[in-house]
Amino acid sequence: MIVTTTERIPGKEYEIIGEVFGLTTQSKNAFSDIGASLKSLVGGEVRAYTKMLEESREVAIERLKENAKAMGADAVVMMRFDSGSIMQEMQSVVAYGTAVKFK
Repeated sequence: MIVTTTERIPGKEYEIIGEVFGLTTQSKNAFSDIGASLKSLVGGEVRAYTKMLEESREVAIERLKENAKAMGADAVVMMRFDSGSIMQEMQSVVAYGTAVKFK
């Protein structure tokens, strides 16, 4: 399945099927939270949370592809990410875009 952030796929004609989403909400364990709190005192990257967000994006894209496939799509155009916090220790990531079917 093609997933692109662009509006057009070169050389392909398609019809729009509709919006598709892939969502995940994740949290880290207490030890990671303690490490993040300590890291905030000295500054710098909190690698455990960076890894969690990278994994969240991968999960969100896979779920987006599953949603598009269930709709009969061949590709997703205009894919974007959005994220937000749920409480202090949870992060939600959504991948969204437009499902299309090749002509």
